[in-house]
Amino acid sequence: MMFFGGYGIYLLFSLPALLLGMWAQYKVKSAFEHYSKVRSYTGLTGAEVARRMLDNHGLNNVKVEQVGGFLSDYYDPTTRTLRLSPEVYQANSLAAAGVAAHESGHAVQHAEGYSALKFRTAMVPSVQIGSWLGPIIFMVGYFFSSNSLAWAGLILFGLTALFALVTLPVELNATSRAKSWLSTSGVVYNTEMEGINRVLDAAALTYVAAAIQAISTVLYYLFLLLGRRRD
Repeated sequence: MMFFGGYGIYLLFSLPALLLGMWAQYKVKSAFEHYSKVRSYTGLTGAEVARRMLDNHGLNNVKVEQVGGFLSDYYDPTTRTLRLSPEVYQANSLAAAGVAAHESGHAVQHAEGYSALKFRTAMVPSVQIGSWLGPIIFMVGYFFSSNSLAWAGLILFGLTALFALVTLPVELNATSRAKSWLSTSGVVYNTEMEGINRVLDAAALTYVAAAIQAISTVLYYLFLLLGRRRD
């Protein structure tokens, strides 16, 4: 079997995950754009929401900064810094409040020693290497009929799938923390939670799609190797 032989089989593995990923990106962009135009009654910006949630959990040492890019928000555990995109940092909207609270949830996870977050953070260096080097090693091993090299590439890239799987509970837990805090903190009204839930649920779907995409690629590589053994 040639590496790119049988496009139908390749699409069987990749197309469903690709379509899900595209749909998830559409959902999160659509939800964010819609609710970024809906102002919260309290008038707080995303930065102010984040600061209140952090302070409420005793995390006065965590900084909140603005970073460039669209939806480029993230929490940096190495510097204990929450970095929010302009659409979140500066804006008074339900979308900004939801995203800011979600990222603050990661800071709370870090402070509490949340095990899944610690595991994911420890995996970052190996995943950064495996995500690009793994497929290269696999293809070299496959084309030159070196099963040991191909398996090494598959295992190395498999770390990417494992990372995506570990990311799921981390993100879902941060979302759960954000929803719980927002619904009881008074920074938004309970009637506004529907919009926030839609934004956060759409964002969560993107992580599910990413995990499925990574797993489908690993399964395709595995299918190629096992198919060669049968030839």
